[in-house]
Amino acid sequence: MPYTSLKDLPSAVQEYLPKRGQEIYKRAYNNAWEQYADRKNRESIAHRVAWSAVKKKYEKRGDRWVKL
Repeated sequence: MPYTSLKDLPSAVQEYLPKRGQEIYKRAYNNAWEQYADRKNRESIAHRVAWSAVKKKYEKRGDRWVKL
């Protein structure tokens, strides 16, 4: 199910990603949700796509994500 606000994101996303990273995640997830509407495992795919989008701009250092 698509996310309507940053407050709806999974807790791991909210707790560890900065606001801009959360926005990237949300946008990528929602786009993938629509793009893969015909797939049985679309939620899993959408999460993978969203994390991939985040990793283009951020990297994980310890338990936090920082901008590249």
